[in-house]
Amino acid sequence: VQLQACGGGLVQAGGSLRLSCAASGRTFSTYFMGWFRQAPGKERDFVATISRIRSGNTANYADSVKGRFTIARDNAENVVYLQMNSLKPEDTAVYYCAAGLYGSRLRPDDYNYWGQGTQVTVSS
Repeated sequence: VQLQACGGGLVQAGGSLRLSCAASGRTFSTYFMGWFRQAPGKERDFVATISRIRSGNTANYADSVKGRFTIARDNAENVVYLQMNSLKPEDTAVYYCAAGLYGSRLRPDDYNYWGQGTQVTVSS
């Protein structure tokens, strides 16, 4: 699976952005998908994840983004989205999408494939 993320940019605090991650291949629906972020000098942190359709398309979020971010997937188009509302300066980071097959879905080690990252910058 190859992943291509886009949609990042510069936005003022309180604004919104929608990230997209397009996946190649015909096995997209068999993977659970996730979004992580990494700020300069920090570790890569979990943001959101969504399970496979057969597992109910279940979404989970980091506490820091719960109620503001929404993850969704379109298996017909092989795309996973991250809608980000009420953005805060602390959301500034490079955002990565990832695909995995086994694990908790909450840790970077659970994912086998990664996109290249897209920069999100939130100004105060």
